[in-house]
Amino acid sequence: MVLEIADIRIQPGQQAAFDEAIQRALASVVSRARGFQGFKVSKCIETPERYVLQILWETLEDHTVAFRQGPLFAQWRAIVGPFFAGPPLVEHFDLLAESAAQ
Repeated sequence: MVLEIADIRIQPGQQAAFDEAIQRALASVVSRARGFQGFKVSKCIETPERYVLQILWETLEDHTVAFRQGPLFAQWRAIVGPFFAGPPLVEHFDLLAESAAQ
């Protein structure tokens, strides 16, 4: 399993519209992608225009090849892209350790 973390900055004053858009895009587009395992979206308290999106993928290629190079990516960007203040910083992580209680 691979964890994608996207650090997203949106245009000021667009939080309510972006909140709806990202949830809609995740539920209607990303959730259909090959290897998609789940997601979390967090809003920054100190910086209201900052969001952290975490998506679990079965493999790195499910995100970087199947999703990013396929038709679903264009649909995703059409919904959330207009809100971006700049390109999101996206990195991928392998799990090192986790607690038993979650």
